[in-house]
Amino acid sequence: MKALKTRGLPAITSLPFKAFKYHKLPLQNRVDAQMIKTGFDLQTYHTNHLLESLLSNGELSKARQLFDEMPIRNIFTSNRMISGYAKSGDLGEARRLFDRTEDRTCVTWTIMVDAYAQSGRPQEAFSLFSAMCSSGIKPDHVTTATLLNACDRPELSGWVVQAHAYAVKLGFGATLMVCNTLVDSYCKCGLLEMGRRHFDEMPGRDSVTYNAMVMGYSKEGFYFEVLELLTEMRALGLKPSQFTFSGVLTAATGLGDIGLGRQIHGLVIRTNFGWNVFVNNSLLDFYSKCDCLEEARVLFDEMLERDNVSYNVMISGYAWNGQTKELLNLFWEMQLIGFDQSQFPFASLLSAAGVLPDLKMGRQVHAKVIVTDAASNDLVGNALIDMYSKCGNLETAEMIFMNKTDRNTISWTAMISGYIQNGLYEEALELFREMRRGGLSPDRATFSSILRASAGLALLGLGRQLHSYIIRSGYMLNVFSGCALLDVYAKCGCLDETLHVFEEMPYRNIISWNAMISAYAQNGQGMKAIKLFEDMLRWGVEPDSVTFLSVLSACSHSGLIDEGLRFFNSMTEYYKLKPKKEHYACVIDLLGRVGCLDEVERLVDQIPFEADQIIWNSILNSCRIHSNQELARRAADKLFSMELRDAAPYVIMSNVYARAGQWEDAAKVKKMMRDRGMRKEPAYSWVEIKQKVYTFSSNDSTNPQISEIRAVLHKLSEEMEKQGYKPNTGCALHLVDEELKLESLKYHSERLALAFALINTPQGTPIRVMKNLRACTDCHAAIKVISKIVGREIIVRDSSRFHHFKDGFCSCGDYW
Repeated sequence: MKALKTRGLPAITSLPFKAFKYHKLPLQNRVDAQMIKTGFDLQTYHTNHLLESLLSNGELSKARQLFDEMPIRNIFTSNRMISGYAKSGDLGEARRLFDRTEDRTCVTWTIMVDAYAQSGRPQEAFSLFSAMCSSGIKPDHVTTATLLNACDRPELSGWVVQAHAYAVKLGFGATLMVCNTLVDSYCKCGLLEMGRRHFDEMPGRDSVTYNAMVMGYSKEGFYFEVLELLTEMRALGLKPSQFTFSGVLTAATGLGDIGLGRQIHGLVIRTNFGWNVFVNNSLLDFYSKCDCLEEARVLFDEMLERDNVSYNVMISGYAWNGQTKELLNLFWEMQLIGFDQSQFPFASLLSAAGVLPDLKMGRQVHAKVIVTDAASNDLVGNALIDMYSKCGNLETAEMIFMNKTDRNTISWTAMISGYIQNGLYEEALELFREMRRGGLSPDRATFSSILRASAGLALLGLGRQLHSYIIRSGYMLNVFSGCALLDVYAKCGCLDETLHVFEEMPYRNIISWNAMISAYAQNGQGMKAIKLFEDMLRWGVEPDSVTFLSVLSACSHSGLIDEGLRFFNSMTEYYKLKPKKEHYACVIDLLGRVGCLDEVERLVDQIPFEADQIIWNSILNSCRIHSNQELARRAADKLFSMELRDAAPYVIMSNVYARAGQWEDAAKVKKMMRDRGMRKEPAYSWVEIKQKVYTFSSNDSTNPQISEIRAVLHKLSEEMEKQGYKPNTGCALHLVDEELKLESLKYHSERLALAFALINTPQGTPIRVMKNLRACTDCHAAIKVISKIVGREIIVRDSSRFHHFKDGFCSCGDYW
């Protein structure tokens, strides 16, 4: 037999296995022999195989020791070792090894580019890609797709365009893998239009292409497009994946379409994805967010496999529904099963503590977070800020925020939201400005939060500025920003603009409809709210518990008692929704406002839980309207026995006594309030003129134009008297003479703000006055007459609702 040619390798006889007959060799030896023929070192090959095994088992230190001891290494050896360090998160050592590797191939460069991309370091990824091109090694389609993967958030939108240009220049513009990654990157960077344009121009598409577009649309709230893509996929015979189902279920959740979600559940089972824990977690999320917690629990109990996300979703669902016992039981179950403590749903537990709110529980979870070193997790850190904010402990929330070294858009948004939750709207706006000065781009959650601040302050000018900013940022078509913007205009009393935003929204989900119904309710348009509710049903949108809360509120503000009771009954009998405390409070308010106080007492005795502060406050307010001292005293006693932060119940009860002339009883209630460290919130009103806010308190004399303001009010008093207006001194609940009462009424904060606006705004334009407390009956009567005298629409928002005064009439019909 002739000797085998070894192409420069040692003679075959020098190897451990001497001459042999080729056809009798075992398979592994035949492979070894073939490798010798092609120029591979057999010992290196076997060592590489061992190196691969060590790295696969996570034994990085042993792998490195073997690597250092290898007499001969090939490029596979170096690539595998660099990849091992990259996957372990040790980018420093990976880069040092990369720099020491002389014969780098395209694969070597791609491994390092991918390492930077996966670690969220796009600048290093792009720099390395550029160095690769400069070194004379042409990137392949895998390298190009890897570079695109580095562009995965909105602030990197410029980078994805640059990477696209690279792909076209290198000739990979039509390669399916690159095109798929490009669509995905455009969507992740918030450039949906460009992603869709590229999607439409692709010569061929597969399931991955559709999934990228589905996930992009679902993330940004373009739910109908998601459903269209699913239909198109099915028509083309492309099989849905777990990502398809996740995106479609997000759309069903956003639309609040329970029927659609159930259909998707059926499709999941038919396509044999019922075993997939990722898909089941998406179904759990859908059911829990659509008020179908019982169905979620049935699915959870039937799941063959559960992970920490499964528990996380269920715990979040119980948290939002206030079911503390159930969520704690699941948490204990997680600990018994033995889940890695670092994977515990700390964010959900903290969210539950914030929703309840339960500061003690929140602190206990925080302690567990510290023990397990989970505080470094960005989601947990932001959840801590949110929890402490919702529990009223802003100082700790601020401390956690300031101590975060990697503050991102989510962190800033969490702190902004914290200020808003505590009524610190101006601080929230200042933090937003600071965030922008720091170069961070707001996302849809930031816009939603900052719009809430604008709505809270009723700053129409700021709301319009933010409206323009949202359009420029590309979020205008986003359902979340649209709903928040709708809320701003609604809380500024701009019903026409509110309706315009609603009608211009290309996608309306249950949140959109609820926001518009609520806008009508706040502005005293009960019948319009009911009509919109009926329109929503005709569109096939199923109402949820928030919808009924808005409709019941609209009925309460407009005195529509028959309609309100009908809706309340249909909620339980037809839609099978379990009323919460808020719904009972609305019905009690509805009955109380019209004077059905006997029915109120019967309902309080029948509700399936202990009446809380909201319910007793509503009863007390109804007693004030209808002068029912006996029930008022019972409601007040219930409220005084609670740990109240609010002085309002004391003030109302004192006023009930004062209106009845029982000054000693009124004084006792005021003394009790002072002894408990409570102070009546001072009344103030404000107006926004040329994007500047001017605030007034009763009998205020600090404004530079106070002389002009008083002159205007004096002149208006004379005109009002001619119109037949007579002051109601019963609204001045002080034991003083009649003349002082008349003088006091004339300079209430809303009248000072109104006079200031009359002086400083063009004739004929609407005037918007905001007040922190309920407007008094006399001011209400006075502003009706003033609207007729000055020939202008006057919109007043107090703590209860909006009043639109025009031509001597108010939109509330004097029912408030």
